[in-house]
Amino acid sequence: MVIEPLRKDLEDYLVLHGLIVQFKKCTVLFEQNIRHPSLHTELLEPRWRGIYSFRLDKKYRALFFITNGKVEVFQITSHYKK
Repeated sequence: MVIEPLRKDLEDYLVLHGLIVQFKKCTVLFEQNIRHPSLHTELLEPRWRGIYSFRLDKKYRALFFITNGKVEVFQITSHYKK
């Protein structure tokens, strides 16, 4: 599956948190195999919403929808709350 281009605010978030290289690496893995073990892809609760996530690193996750065979990342967030 191909990931749609990110919105500007998400690109800015990646730059701010030093995640550009990690996101590109994860994108390659994701497009080769959505279930690649290092991505830890999962369908989030409640499942009926159809929101998935994959891991960028131990702290950050990308949240996405799959619509008409296309993947749209709509949020990049810290997985853990302080």
